[in-house]
Amino acid sequence: MGLLIKNAVIVNADKIWDKAQDILCEDGKITQIRPEITVADRHLHEIIDAAGKKVLPGLIDIHTHLRQPGREDKETIETGSRAAVKGGFTSIMCMPNTNPVIDNAMVVEFIIREANRVGLCNVYPIGAITKGQQDGELTDMAELKASGCLAFSDDGKSVLNSRLFRLAMEYAKMLDVLIIEHCQDPLLSAGGVMNEGVVSTRLGLKGDPGIAETVTVARDIEIALYLNARVHLAHMSLKRSCELIRFAKSQGIKVTAEACPHHFVLTDEACSSFDTSTKVNPPLRSQEDVEAVKEAIADGTIDCIVTDHAPHTKEDKEVGFDGAPFGLIGLETSLGLTMTELVKPGIIDLPKMVDRMSSAPARLVGLVNKGMIKPGFDADITIIDPDREWTVTQEGFVSKSKNSPFIGRKLKGQVEYTVCGGKTVYRRA
Repeated sequence: MGLLIKNAVIVNADKIWDKAQDILCEDGKITQIRPEITVADRHLHEIIDAAGKKVLPGLIDIHTHLRQPGREDKETIETGSRAAVKGGFTSIMCMPNTNPVIDNAMVVEFIIREANRVGLCNVYPIGAITKGQQDGELTDMAELKASGCLAFSDDGKSVLNSRLFRLAMEYAKMLDVLIIEHCQDPLLSAGGVMNEGVVSTRLGLKGDPGIAETVTVARDIEIALYLNARVHLAHMSLKRSCELIRFAKSQGIKVTAEACPHHFVLTDEACSSFDTSTKVNPPLRSQEDVEAVKEAIADGTIDCIVTDHAPHTKEDKEVGFDGAPFGLIGLETSLGLTMTELVKPGIIDLPKMVDRMSSAPARLVGLVNKGMIKPGFDADITIIDPDREWTVTQEGFVSKSKNSPFIGRKLKGQVEYTVCGGKTVYRRA
């Protein structure tokens, strides 16, 4: 069955179209964009009226945790995909810290097969850099790429062995795949559970100093310079990290970076509630850091916005702050938080949001024919009401886990429809 979207005000990364258009999708591709399209066989086409809405290329998240295989009590590929399409995402990339780790072709093939069975959104596994994520021996990156991995990371931990990280970047350069680094020196963070500073001292919680992030950022930039190779820095949270990346880019170093909504919305003051949903890694930082991350997203120092969707069970999170695991869920709130905190205040406009949440992620990992609404491109489309106000509720989450610090928050901007491969996979009730 085909799909016809009527009265579509299209937002691509380069512009918002002046006049509403009709978009015809057939066989999973966008085939026509014209002011008026009619189809003779209407019974063979689903028709969506997008009047009053904005029509975006499908959102792409290159940093999410689906927990399967190994922790299906927290999330599965199916429940994570449902959360993704509700949040407007048509493509997501899952990190390798599963059990077993995504460090061999068999696990990659299982994830792809399960995602195809679910059939809601595109799921791309990220392969581990080191076997078992043990920082000891490189995985067979060529085999993992051939199996379907578009990028490599040991997310959840840094590759502390600098020589090994250099070798990983050399292999990634040969294979033309992206290395995504979790920037945190564990010898410096040393068991910290929140940002080291005045708030951690007041709360009596062990602090994780900002230098644990920035020394790894600086190391990775220097290795990228030496090798003339690409490196992508995950979930940047600090003003100093943004400064280092901005300077590196000005020197032509091939560094890219990402940030999460919670790092441009919340500060470490949120931890004062001892709500373990505010325990994230890297930790929530100061107001100065929040403002710097916003500025870096606006000026392109930070290339893309990701969720770092990290589901945990109620039992895991309902313990003392020190003992709780790090992480919050983000697939269903990312668009609303970005619209509310960045677009509505005028920090970025809608085309820039599309770039950070769709076009740039597609470019970074080599997803061709995605990230733009254009004839010949994949029919991955997100239709939003940019002005609709809604409240985040625990009951509203379709993720298997509910660990969000944003429950009760009012947001503006909501997904109305998500279309993946020309098929409507989500419509707001």
